[in-house]
Amino acid sequence: MQKPAVREMAANHGLDLAQKPDSQEICFIPGGNYQDFLTAYLAEQHRELPDTSGELVTTSPSGESQVVGHHTGIHGFTVGQRKGLGISSPNPLYVLSIHPDSHAVQVGTDDQLLSTALVADRLNWVSIPEPTGPIRVAIKIRHRHEPAAATLQVIAPDRVAAIFDEPQRAITPGQSAVFYQGDEVAGGGWIV
Repeated sequence: MQKPAVREMAANHGLDLAQKPDSQEICFIPGGNYQDFLTAYLAEQHRELPDTSGELVTTSPSGESQVVGHHTGIHGFTVGQRKGLGISSPNPLYVLSIHPDSHAVQVGTDDQLLSTALVADRLNWVSIPEPTGPIRVAIKIRHRHEPAAATLQVIAPDRVAAIFDEPQRAITPGQSAVFYQGDEVAGGGWIV
């Protein structure tokens, strides 16, 4: 069923949610404040939020890291994020990567968010058998992402690499990657 049909059915049954706006975030987090949610959830579990404070870093063209600030925890960041970094810069900075082992958050320019490749694991093949060679697909890397043309290749058991025809913005580890062939979902996995 399409959403309009579901909404009509809900309205016919007198359910208030028929008029509820679409959710683009995790709907059970009031106000969308993930940090408050994590703190409250862990308190409810009688646990504390681990200390993941660390440095905000940029990387020079020669590959050297430069500390440009500090943060109170990696849980407050997501790849592609621009707001709330707590640092000022003459040019906008974005989160490029998050490093859980060192607690470093790498920041950089918008064009540094572009990438032509991803690796995914924990695969599910939905309408095709596991490929034995390269296949052409369109890949969706987040909810509002327009599927982008790519070549997909199995590189290990339960692991694929994808090379996009055009660079994609903010390919994010932990997000799902859905592989399409035409209108059918061929499969999917989790970006690593």
